[in-house]
Amino acid sequence: MLSRIDLRGRDLSAKELRDVMPRAEVDVADALAVVAPILADVRERGADAVLEYGERFDGVRPPSLRVGARALSDAAAGLEPAVAEALHEAIARVRTFHEATVPPPTRVEVAPGAFVSQRWVPVDRVGLYVPGGLAVYPSSVVMNVVAAQAAGVQSIAVTSPPQRAHGGQVHPTILAACALLGVTEVYAAGGAQAIGLLAYGSDGIDPVDVITGPGNVFVAAAKRAVNGTVGIDAEAGPTEIAVIADSTARAEYVAADLLSQAEHDPMAGSVLITDSEELADAVETALLRRADETRHLARTKEALSGRQSAVILTGGIDQSVAVANAYGAEHLEIHTENANDVAQRITSAGAIFVGEYSPVPLGDYLAGSNHVLPTGGTARFASGLGVTAFLKAVAIIDYSEAALQEVGEKVIALAEAEDLPAHGEAIKARLERN
Repeated sequence: MLSRIDLRGRDLSAKELRDVMPRAEVDVADALAVVAPILADVRERGADAVLEYGERFDGVRPPSLRVGARALSDAAAGLEPAVAEALHEAIARVRTFHEATVPPPTRVEVAPGAFVSQRWVPVDRVGLYVPGGLAVYPSSVVMNVVAAQAAGVQSIAVTSPPQRAHGGQVHPTILAACALLGVTEVYAAGGAQAIGLLAYGSDGIDPVDVITGPGNVFVAAAKRAVNGTVGIDAEAGPTEIAVIADSTARAEYVAADLLSQAEHDPMAGSVLITDSEELADAVETALLRRADETRHLARTKEALSGRQSAVILTGGIDQSVAVANAYGAEHLEIHTENANDVAQRITSAGAIFVGEYSPVPLGDYLAGSNHVLPTGGTARFASGLGVTAFLKAVAIIDYSEAALQEVGEKVIALAEAEDLPAHGEAIKARLERN
């Protein structure tokens, strides 16, 4: 089922390693041509255009774009007790972690009387996108909303596609999660049209400052297109898991975890990185058996047999680490001896799950970390969603007269070197007064 890439005995450069990594074929650039006219139409006609595109792409026209307060409260009241309890626990753990990661203000005296400070200011308004395709994602509501709330954002709008099965309404479990979090502004809108609505606004709907949340390739393309008009978190692609394992790993655990991400999407990536061919064989055997027993058999097998999934055989733990850093997995599990030490050597991963009792699904729901993570190798330079996605760092400069006198001539010298004499004159005006 999984293809094999044998790197044993091969000394590859960083570029060569990246070139052989298994990747899904996702062309956001091509999708841009599709979403551009949709975004332009939404910018021009607002909510009317969003409703029309919902009917066209989702097969249903919602009774209204904004979800009413009654629908939110009814959804919360109708939530299964076990699911409600799990969501409350997830909210509590995610909030505890995210509130602890809000960066504190900083004030530094760089010289006598010369102070530079930095404070973190939340954006005024955010738009949070919650997918509604092959699965239902109340957990994405939790991850996006709690991070924004912990950052101090006061105005939060959530969009999620209208569901034919629910009469054009947003899925009730999504609505229930919003209600539990105190979010009252929810729109039945999905795809590029939802991103346009958030970015440009409409009559009675204010545009946002930042858009976050995962989605399909058209959502990713729309986020790329509006980036600059608003801030975005990232262009999320298909989910992926990589597992570094050695001969001490339990094949059943590794197989179960690889399968857990494959069920998301036919383009999901599941990658095993190991220096043990015996373990690779055992994992494949377990994976075949488990795949045959899973509920979402068709898309799971398509994902596992796709070019984005593979077993990568390495010559040892050092090469396994190098491969993992070249791959830059959204989710990286480590099932090895001294797993914590191995984790410290990882420089590119959205989130690292250490040991056999920290599987990726724990992070998807209840670990406390955020599950909105960089995909497609972007973990080499990008981070997962957190409070800083909703914060702006503002510098405050406060110099005394004596502190400016001390450094003034140096400022003038640099201004002259850059042929910006008026910059220097602004300093001279103050020096000459004394």
